[in-house]
Order: sequence, then C-alpha cells, then structure tokens
Amino acid sequence: MQTLNRNSTTKLAALIIAPLISLSLILFGDLAPENPNITYTMAIAILMAIWWITEAIPLAATALLPVVLFPLFGVVDGQTISSMYFNHLIFLFLGGFLMALAMERWNLHRRIAIKVLMFFGISPGRILMGFMFATAFLSMWMSNTATTMMMIPIALSIIYKLEEIVGKKELGTYSIGLLLGIAYAASIGGIATLVGTPPNLSFARIANIIFPAMPEISFADWLIFAIWISALVFIAAWVLLYLMYKPKHPWHGVNRAEFKKEYQLLGPAKQEEKIVFVLFILMALLWVFRAGFNIGFVNIPGWSQLFENPQYFNDGTVAIAISIILFVIPSKSKKDERLMNWKTANRLPWHIVILFGGGFALAKGFVDSGLSIWFGEQLAGLTGTHPMILTSVIVTMMSLLTELTSNIASTEMILPILAGMAVSIQINPLLLMIPATLAASLAFMLPVATPPNAIIFGTGRIAIKDMVKTGFLLNMIGVIVTTLVTYFWGTLVFKIDVASFPEWATTLTGGG
Repeated sequence: MQTLNRNSTTKLAALIIAPLISLSLILFGDLAPENPNITYTMAIAILMAIWWITEAIPLAATALLPVVLFPLFGVVDGQTISSMYFNHLIFLFLGGFLMALAMERWNLHRRIAIKVLMFFGISPGRILMGFMFATAFLSMWMSNTATTMMMIPIALSIIYKLEEIVGKKELGTYSIGLLLGIAYAASIGGIATLVGTPPNLSFARIANIIFPAMPEISFADWLIFAIWISALVFIAAWVLLYLMYKPKHPWHGVNRAEFKKEYQLLGPAKQEEKIVFVLFILMALLWVFRAGFNIGFVNIPGWSQLFENPQYFNDGTVAIAISIILFVIPSKSKKDERLMNWKTANRLPWHIVILFGGGFALAKGFVDSGLSIWFGEQLAGLTGTHPMILTSVIVTMMSLLTELTSNIASTEMILPILAGMAVSIQINPLLLMIPATLAASLAFMLPVATPPNAIIFGTGRIAIKDMVKTGFLLNMIGVIVTTLVTYFWGTLVFKIDVASFPEWATTLTGGG
C-alpha cells in the first residue's frame, strides 16, 4: 500500500512539475536565438519525457500531445503532424498482431509451446531450454507480453508438478530460473524481427522520417542482422540461468508423460489451427523474401521483383494481405464464423499504435524545428571518438535508461537525438541508432523495465534481488554482444563504411 501511495504521489508531482518546467523554458530559456522553434520543441519533449517516465497520465495520452502543441507553437502544422500517427509500419504491427490473435483464438500458440517442450526433454537444463526457446520463437512474431502471459500458466503447472514429484526443497531455486528464463527469452526473441518488439518498428519509421533518402531496412535485412544478437544473448542467458539456478541433485521420477498429458488435453489439431499455421508460415516467408538478399557475397532477388513496381510493396502490405485472408476463410467448427472475427480483433493494442505515433510525431518535431541538429552540435566534441567506444557507451546508457522507463518511450526520445549527434560528428547514423534500439530490449534487472519482467514478478515467486542479480550480468553480456555484432556484422549487412559519412545522411530532413 505504501508503494502504491508513493507511486501516486510521484505521478501527481510529475503532472504539475513537468508543465511548469516546460513553461519556464519557453518563457526564460533561449537555446537558439535565431530559431525559437528549437526551444519550443525542447520544452514539449521535456514535458513528454517526464510524463512518459512517470506515467503521470497514460502513455498513449502523452503521445497525443504533439497533435496539439506543435501546431500551437508553430513548430509543425496540424495536418503534417497528424499524418505521423499512421503509416506502413503501423500496418505491419497491426497485421502481425492480428496473426498472433488468430493463433491465440485457435490455441495454436499453446500447441507450439508444449510441442517444443516435449522435443527438448525433461532434465533441468532441457526444460529450461525448452521454455526459453518456445518463448523466444513465439516472441519473434507475437507480442512479448502476450507470449509471456501464455507461457506462465504452462510453466507454473510444470513447477507445481515438479514440486509434487521431487519436492520443494529438492527443486530449490530452479523455479526462479525457469520464470526468469521466460521473461528474458521474450525480450531476447523480440530483438530478432522488426515486428518482435515495438522499439524495432519505432526505429524503422523514425530513421525514415529523419533520413528520407536512407535505403530501406527490410524485414529480411533486420532478421539477418539481429538474429545473431538474439541467438548469442539467448545462449548466454540459458547458460547463466542454468548455472545460477540448477537443482543441487539430479531429479528422479520426472518423465515426458507430464508434457504428453498436457498436449493430449489439447486434443487433435483442428482444421482452423492447421490453416492459421500455414498462413503464419506463409506470412513469415513473404516477409523474409520480399526484398531479397544482398550481403556482398550473396544476392537473391525478392518476390516483389516479379511485379512491375516492386517498390510499391512493403512489409505492411504483406501483413495486411494475410490478415484479410484470416477474415475471409470460414471456420469448420464454428458455424457462420471465420478464422478471425472483429470481436477478437478488438483486442488490438490501440494504445501502442498511438504511442508509436507520438514517437514518430516527436521525431518529426525534432527534425523540422532543428532541435536534432542543435543536439548534434552540442555533442560535436565527440568527433574522432572510435565508433566502437561510442556504440558501447550508447548501448550501456540505453540499457540502464530502459530499466526505469517504457522501452518504446525511451527509444522514441533518444533516436532523434542520436541522429543529430551522428550528423554533427560525421558518423553513419545507423552505427548509433540501431544498437540503441536493440539496447531498449536489453532490460533484465527490474520488474518495471518490460511487461514480461512485470508479469513474472507478479507470480510472487521472484524477489527483486534475484532479478537484479541475474539481470545485471545479462545486461552487461547484452551490451558487449550488441556492440561487437553491430560493429563487425551490422556494418556488412547494412553496408556501413565506418570510415565515411553516407550521402543519404548529409542533411537532417523532414520526410513522410
């Protein structure tokens, strides 16, 4: 109760103090005498940052501030700023989430998860690997929150069964490691794809707004790059959790029958499950092979090249095309129903869509007002610093910041600043913006850092000290892996020449 009161007091204080700080900056501050829009945008950004960090009002409500404040202060006109709230990446998110809801509606996600557990086996290390792999794989395509929510009941049922068979004392802290493994795997799996976690989509759109001439980063590009970071951090997390939480003695009496029983309770796969699974695989393949591959030594043309205007297609087109098919194909087991209905679709997280839009709108304000360039000029002293050092510092700072704030809000506040900094010190913006985006998902220490962390903390089986102790080590591993993979593999995938500044980034421009 005391924590709740303290939280309410913080929100109330932020609700009052943040507007006062912003108003003071507008009345008495003057960051750039020749351009008052820079000061206005900074004041709006401070207001949004404080309200986002403290959640003084709902995150999505804060995200709507640019619609009112940017036109009010003459930074960006209402029509332009409003158009930032809906674009092809929002459709990519919506389509991916509709597929996740369809999988959930027909229980396909549960079947996949238990099948993976049956495959991996029954020893402590294998069960941990099975849960983590199933969670990470599903999180590549589904919401991290939804995946964690789905895995927790399965994990708890297995934990109860293990306690019954081997005893609570013999099980020791293994249940802590198992629950932490699910939360961590949800965040780690989300890193691998553009749709896996909201910060990835935020990056793709914000980079496009700030640098319209930048070559597109396709679903396939991101997957080829980020899957290695995801895989390496995943392996590190599994090893770390197994070593820290493995039972002191071998188990006896545990067998595959428990998993088979869970699977049998699902019954035979329905026709709807099979069709949704085929559409899920089809969507993933269409995403991966849309733009083709070109990584220096490999050049595979994409399916979009079969059309007269391949540039007309994007990943959002694919997501919505498959989603519409879900609404068309009839259900066999439910009369007059389709694979997907609007009652289920109404569970789409529209607050996340608005939050995305708020970040895109803020980025547009940063660019059009000149604030991004102003920030970059303030950091011009970093010119000459080795890119790897810069990357590691940014990843570390972002990883710590996102422990205390929403990872989407952190991403959308920081990326426009990093863009301006990159232009100022003449370094490829992708070297700073991509690792910062990934770092937003490397939040393993506190319950408030990510929804998966909060969900497993809510089971009442984990103390904050356990999460901090394990999460800190994993955070550090994540920082090192992200820095090294970005520098040595990312430069190849995204054609980044560390020694030169790309022509597409020569100016910060507002783009649609």
